[in-house]
Amino acid sequence: MPTTVFRQISDPRSCGYAYLLGDLAGGAAVVVDPLPNQVAVLLGMLRELELRAVYVALTHAHDDAPGAAALAAATGARVAAGRRCRAAAVDLPLAQGDLLRFGQEVLRCLETPGHTTGCMSYQWRDRLLTGDALLIGDCVAEAEAGALYDSIVGRLFALPDETLIYPCHDFAHRRVSCIAEERESNPALAGVSRDEFIARQAARAIPKPVQNRPSLGVPR
Repeated sequence: MPTTVFRQISDPRSCGYAYLLGDLAGGAAVVVDPLPNQVAVLLGMLRELELRAVYVALTHAHDDAPGAAALAAATGARVAAGRRCRAAAVDLPLAQGDLLRFGQEVLRCLETPGHTTGCMSYQWRDRLLTGDALLIGDCVAEAEAGALYDSIVGRLFALPDETLIYPCHDFAHRRVSCIAEERESNPALAGVSRDEFIARQAARAIPKPVQNRPSLGVPR
């Protein structure tokens, strides 16, 4: 019988993903990057699985994170995010190497600034929730391109090849990648020097969600 649960919940309108990680034996869970219109679904999943949300963790925020605030208010969970994240809902600032414990499970915090100054990635077992710091086949520096390159190449690409990558958004109709694939074939990074990366980021347009995309639903 499984002792843990991992769910990826898609939002086809924004190409966004939220994540639910749970320790079934301990009855504790972490929700990562919930959008406002996903809160009801996530509450239903928590009830069905008999889990209590201990933390709502943000990989980053461009606003006050209303989805995280609403889910925390409904569950009593603390809102955790990188120490430079400016979302008003955050009440637990995190730094490199911090651990979020839920039941017998642990999320390891990896600071990955560059997309925003407060970006944080979360490692759980063989999985890495990268937010918008590293997308599948892409990455976008909205804050500082050099910092993003250092975060990805120096920190994330140092992880084992088989580490699975789960982003906050999907612009390529894919749900998961891995470190080896992104290191070797991500067009924004593979064979690209730091200076070239910075120049390319300065000249590029931010990718847009794919329109009229069918919902991917909730994977097994």
